[in-house]
Amino acid sequence: MTPTSPQMLGTEFVCAVCHAVVGLESSLIFACPHATDTDRRHVLHIHESIHPLQPIADSNPFLSFRKHLAVDAFGARIGLDELERINIISSTNKQIEQVCGTGFVTTPITRQDRLSDALGFSAAGGVWVKDETHNVAGSQKGRHLFGTLLYLLMSERASRVPWASLEQRPALAIASCGNAAIAAASLARAVQWPITVFVPVSSSPTVLEILQSLGATVEVCRRQKDDSTGDPCIHRFRQAVAGGSIPFSVQGTENAWCLDGGRTIGWEIATDLDFVLDRIYVQVGGGAFASCVGSAFKTAGIHPRLHAVQTSGCAPLSRAWDAAIEHGSARDAGARWAECMWPWEQEPHSLADGILDDETYDWISVLNAMADTGGHPIVADEELVIRAHQMAHECTDIDVSPTGAAGLAGLIQNRHLLADNERVALIFSGISREGKLVSPVAGARPQ
Repeated sequence: MTPTSPQMLGTEFVCAVCHAVVGLESSLIFACPHATDTDRRHVLHIHESIHPLQPIADSNPFLSFRKHLAVDAFGARIGLDELERINIISSTNKQIEQVCGTGFVTTPITRQDRLSDALGFSAAGGVWVKDETHNVAGSQKGRHLFGTLLYLLMSERASRVPWASLEQRPALAIASCGNAAIAAASLARAVQWPITVFVPVSSSPTVLEILQSLGATVEVCRRQKDDSTGDPCIHRFRQAVAGGSIPFSVQGTENAWCLDGGRTIGWEIATDLDFVLDRIYVQVGGGAFASCVGSAFKTAGIHPRLHAVQTSGCAPLSRAWDAAIEHGSARDAGARWAECMWPWEQEPHSLADGILDDETYDWISVLNAMADTGGHPIVADEELVIRAHQMAHECTDIDVSPTGAAGLAGLIQNRHLLADNERVALIFSGISREGKLVSPVAGARPQ
């Protein structure tokens, strides 16, 4: 068997709740083997040694950081040589570019002078914004899903799947209200893989039209009287997976592989800022985004304070943080899941509608990242969410959505606690779509 890269030797998945170990070479394993229909409180985390971050010179982050990705180590362990693995990454990225108008490339992070001045930072400090609005499908979500897609394609290449032909592929499935759904449907379209998207009744007509143009099967999920608490889209999604669909989701509880490729965004920030950063504010819905940023920074050897930002209209993570501290510690709270994390009881609402997940599914790793770095969660008032979106457009040239600018709301709320010379990062992820229906199909970039 081809040896894996030195950086990933010994890498495996470990459940943060029951500590079950899943070998990295396992095929078609997405969730903890101890998770059941009646006990979903499990999540696999990538467990690996810390090694110096050593990217290579390539505009594609999945090639630049390939030797640090678990999916590359998976490919090596199942017998794919290095050239095969590189070819799968490169050729699939070209297919995505044909659909979306762009493949995966390193996205810019720059000091936003007008925003820094408006917030009162000195020339020595300021606000650096990473612009993901022109990434694949207009957000960072594709990064999470590309790692999962590579896992599937490498499994196919090594004949480690139960289907014998492309026509026999089981459908992909995802529960999402916007950016993740569009990213998933775009990637599926690129490789001609059928996909079903479970969306809430509140989904915007623009998103639904884009999904239909991409050939996705769309199922609108209404809350049923006999539903348990939680997101009805997740309930329908889980039913589909139980019926044979592949979880192509951005919740680590359902698809641990989404926690691999998403780390590329944190590695880019670390290297582009020469590993010097004081704080980062990350908007949080299901939590995979912040989880990956925190994990990436840890493996890169930097420890800026991480602040997870939610809105007052749906803030299960902040509640979990308080409960975890009350029951012992914010760190390693997996065994205390029942006491810390449960679905938001009220109907979620906010202008930042892309972070209104009933549960923060990847809450354990986000709490760990905040506890390890001296950060804490921030619940932004709705008026600050609105102000942050306005400020993003007034003080930058980035056409970001309210969801994508929600991290800025946390910074505004927290600004009085920061020194003027602090170096702060935001990630604007999620392009404004309303009134700008441009499908990713046929080379058009989402506008």
